Formats: sequence, C-alpha cells, structure tokens
Amino acid sequence: MGYKQITLYSIIAFCFVASIFWVNHNYSFYERPIAKVIEIHLEDTTEVTDMYQNKDHLFTQSLIAELKNGQEQGQHIHLTNQYSSSKAYDQEYHVGDELFISIDTNTKDESKLTGTIEDVKRDKYVLIVAWIFIFTLLFVGKKQGLFSIISLVVNAILLSCALDVYLNTSGIGLLFISSISIILFTVISLLLSNGFNEKTYAAIIATLLGTFISLLITYLVMLFTSEKGLRYEEMQFITSPYRIVFMAGLFVGALGAVMDVAITMSSSIFGLYEKNNNITVKALKASGLEIGKDIMGTMTNILFFAYISGSIPMLILYLKNASPLAFTLSINLSLELARALAGGIGIVLTIPIGLYTTIFFINRKRATK
Repeated sequence: MGYKQITLYSIIAFCFVASIFWVNHNYSFYERPIAKVIEIHLEDTTEVTDMYQNKDHLFTQSLIAELKNGQEQGQHIHLTNQYSSSKAYDQEYHVGDELFISIDTNTKDESKLTGTIEDVKRDKYVLIVAWIFIFTLLFVGKKQGLFSIISLVVNAILLSCALDVYLNTSGIGLLFISSISIILFTVISLLLSNGFNEKTYAAIIATLLGTFISLLITYLVMLFTSEKGLRYEEMQFITSPYRIVFMAGLFVGALGAVMDVAITMSSSIFGLYEKNNNITVKALKASGLEIGKDIMGTMTNILFFAYISGSIPMLILYLKNASPLAFTLSINLSLELARALAGGIGIVLTIPIGLYTTIFFINRKRATK
C-alpha cells in the first residue's frame, strides 16, 4: 500500500470518527430545544372508530426526557405522546430517542417542566446510512467511487444553488435554470467518474441530446393533447406555475437514467474497440444495438418502479376508503406515469444516439492514427 493510499484512508477514517462524534454531541448547534427520552410509561389505550367505521387503537405515552441544550440543559421535562396502531401520522417513542420539543412556558408548577413533541432528531441515522453508502462506493469503485462521491456532493450543491437562484430571482425561468443545471450535472458527473477521454465526451453528448429531445417530445405531446389526463392536485399549493415545475421535474428526473444508458453504451462500444482495433463499424453497430436492447427493458422498469413506489401508501389509503379504482389511479399516478414515460422516451432515444456518437469518436480516433 502506497503513501497516497495510506493518507487517503487515514483522512476517510478521521472524517468518519469525527462526524460520528460530532453528530452525537451537536445539540448546541440547534436553536430548537432537544430532549432525550430516559423513561416511558404507557398511560392509556382506547379503541376508536373513524368515519368509515374502521376500528383503531390509540395509545398514550407519558415520557420523561432530559434537555440537552438551551438554558434548561440537564433538567427533566415531562412529555405526552399519543399514537395509533397504524402509526401512519404518528409514532411510538422509545428510551434513547432524541426529540425536538417546545417547552410550555405557561405551566403552573414551575418545578415540573412540560412541553410538546414536535419532531425526532434523526441526523445520526442519516449519517450512518450515508457512511454505509460511501464505504460501499469506495470498496467497489475505489478511485472512481471517490470521484462519484465528489460529483454527488458537487451536484447537490449546484441543485441547491439553482433553486436559490430561481426563488430569489424573478426574471429567470425555471426551465432555463434547469437546462443549465442539467448541462453542469452531466459534465461534472461524467468527467469526474470517467475522466477526460473520448468515451466520456461521447456519453456527455448522448446524454444531453437524449434528455433535451425527450423533453421536447413530452412538451409537444402535452401541447397537442391539452394535458388531458394529468392531475395536478398534488401541486395545488405551489405558488409557481405548476406546469413549469412539472416540466422541470421531468427534465431532472430523466437525466439519471439517460446518463446511465449513455455511459453504458459508450463504455461497452469503446471496450469492444480497445480489445480489437480492427473491428468493423458494422460489427460495432450490431453489438451496440444488442447491448441497447438488453438494457432498455431494465432501465425503463427502473424508472417505472422508482416513480410508482412513492404512491403506494396513497393508493392503499384511497382503496381502503372505498374510492373507485379508476379515480384512485388517475389522482395518484397520472404525473408519475407521465414522468416514467418521458424518462422511457429518453432512454430509448439515447441508445441509437449513444451508439452513433460513440462510433463517430471511434472513427475520428482511427483517422488520427
């Protein structure tokens, strides 16, 4: 193991230990009071019936927690929590849970602090999942995995900045900001993951062409069909034009799958060429089309399941309350299906675009030899 690898692993280990330590002692960084549950008593259990005659049970917990920040740090506070057996809109708390609370300043007994539970402090669990993701990427991808993490962080920062620009600048359209962001996301992700080479350049061009063409086709279909069948109820509280927000979501949502297809096509075809420099263009086309057919079905299914999975709780809720099947599917799945179809169009288009773009770079590379 070289000096650079030892240094890199040492930095990663230090970051891991420091972040774990920090997230377990960062109470002072929060303005809201935080309390750690140290004792729980189950006070009451009652059976209730809702308007649809569905029976449920309500449980009442009495909690004693220790305040971890603020002027009352170290003091005990008494909290009450009520949750249902389904736990759809509430939850049961356990000893050791850390909660965001609001302290009741109007309590009559000054020696006994009381408060209301607002939320759960989950940053330590998010950090654990994040480190599992990071270690998996580093173990499998090595150097490319490290660059993938860097590109992910950079893209997250860019997305945050793009949204800030849109929210704070009235003269710049959301689709324009999304277009610039798409270009930056694509270039940064592929260059960091695969380096500066013809394979990466071909994937960048194929990704951008596939994404923009799929958006154009989707826009034209929506224009000619007057958006019939699309239900925008989930966007009713957005103050911005909901159609533009929906199109921007289509734009960004299709990018990941299109980029995956583009780099798969580029890497596969360049791999064939590097193994056999004398391979013909006809053979490259045939092999590329076979690769495209193999990944087309799986990628479109990935998009479908990714979009539909988030609607499963609402589908169950509607169907459980005797809503008609057609209405339930229309109200909950119309936008998700539109997103999946738009992404699927991008995937299918990217296969031939990626194929011929990669062959163009291969022919140019042959000509320079």
